[in-house]
Amino acid sequence: MSLFSLLGAIEIGLIFALVALGVYISFRLLRFPDLTVDGSFPLGGAVCAVMIVAGFNPWIATLGATLAGAAAGLVTGWLNVKLKIMDLLASILMMTALYSINLRVMNGPNVPLIAEPTLFTQLQPDSMADYVLRPLVLLVIVVLAKLLLDWFFATERGLAIRATGSNARMARAQGINTGAMVLLGMAISNALVGLAGALFVQTQGGADISMGIGTIVIGLAAVIVGESILPSRRIIWATLAVVLGAIVYRFFIAAALNSDFIGLKAQDLNLITAVLVTLALVLPQLKRKLNARVS
Repeated sequence: MSLFSLLGAIEIGLIFALVALGVYISFRLLRFPDLTVDGSFPLGGAVCAVMIVAGFNPWIATLGATLAGAAAGLVTGWLNVKLKIMDLLASILMMTALYSINLRVMNGPNVPLIAEPTLFTQLQPDSMADYVLRPLVLLVIVVLAKLLLDWFFATERGLAIRATGSNARMARAQGINTGAMVLLGMAISNALVGLAGALFVQTQGGADISMGIGTIVIGLAAVIVGESILPSRRIIWATLAVVLGAIVYRFFIAAALNSDFIGLKAQDLNLITAVLVTLALVLPQLKRKLNARVS
């Protein structure tokens, strides 16, 4: 694998590390099966691209995309908490609605950013290539997001969200407003996904209506792979595992697609994902069985 391909895999892995952190909050901490991700990822990208084309500063556009993602998660939580719609169905309804909303936002199927300023072009020094700068900037953003999440989930509000996901009935008995915690958790989760979408379109040169397909699968794959690499219930290690899982996942994808002797092509991406997730689920079970036999 060339240096360019390696840095490209790390770049995409870091972007999807934000998606994985969002998926971790909804699936693991809140126990909320959230498919909104497939819609909030392109929503963040669409909002960011449209704002940049309209002349907004890329930093402001990225913030707008993050807030748009948070709003999408908030609506999904509201459908579940206030209208009593089953969590999975509420997320499916929101994901379906977001497809049309994203088309409305972009006023078409795509918005190009080839000639537009981005967050990365504003930071790029003359002496550094863009394919080197982008992973460095993304690494800083992901590290900051991870540290903020570690801090937040150690606060009283963050612990209340974790308690809601662990045992909602017990949390209510302790005086926690579990409905509000679901709304807050879903907003944070999809805000991270919206941020990832904004960064993705700025690295890829444009937003497209189909860019969200399979996002939830990639996020779940990163969480599962990360938990297999670094199993821990402590939030500081769990978030690190998720970030590492996203990078390792993209590395293996890039390695498989760039290995001529395997003969895989871009259309085999979903197949590779399915195989990697299967291995991540099966290997820990095999390891436990081997340890049980040895002992």
